[in-house]
Amino acid sequence: MLPTISLGRLVLPTAGLVYLLGLWLTLSLVERSAKRLGQDGLAVYGLASTALLAGFITARLTFVALHWSAYQENLLGIVWPITSGYDLLGGLVGGGVAAVLFGRARRLPLLATLDTLAPGLIAALMIVSLADLLAGPGYGVQTLMPWGISQYGIRRHPVQLYEVIVGFVALASWLRAGRRPGFPGRLFLVSAAVYSGGRLLVDAFRDNAWVTAGGWHGVQIVSLAVLLGCLFALRRGSAD
Repeated sequence: MLPTISLGRLVLPTAGLVYLLGLWLTLSLVERSAKRLGQDGLAVYGLASTALLAGFITARLTFVALHWSAYQENLLGIVWPITSGYDLLGGLVGGGVAAVLFGRARRLPLLATLDTLAPGLIAALMIVSLADLLAGPGYGVQTLMPWGISQYGIRRHPVQLYEVIVGFVALASWLRAGRRPGFPGRLFLVSAAVYSGGRLLVDAFRDNAWVTAGGWHGVQIVSLAVLLGCLFALRRGSAD
């Protein structure tokens, strides 16, 4: 855990720095994938930029709304998010809506655009996991494994690093799938299936997971649904 970096009197949150790095990395991957797939790089880059900006704003506003008691006496803190957090679900919804509206306005082909955006989406999720590791809000279950890390005085599974590894595997699957021709949307489905399958496994090692009333991990339920949906779509697309 390394929540802050001190540079003399200046104290910077590592999560914020990681998010800035993630912004550059995500847009760079989208730009490269657009060139690789022969897509309209300027339009896809614009879509990704709009989605990231909208996601950033809605993630911040959702976090503020959920923790309003901490901001009602400090309204300046709402527009100074460097010292506090964001809500991932709110950001995903806001960014997704913005991406759909932008894509429809520019008449971008849905499936081909998803293929191009896939590496950027996976990289963004990896950045969230890395920021989670450094800032410390998430942690794994206890372990005696030698690769465990100490968090809150307890040796735990580095579940955030597991998630980053899953992301690398998903990116590798995108590259490998792109070596042979296929139907539009195939690259997105392959990488999404690999990532969701990986998250289905590694979320079992998270100690502060979102758990339903029945004791099921919410992320695992979503991951399983995405995995099955992707596999069904891949089978159907290959048969056509």
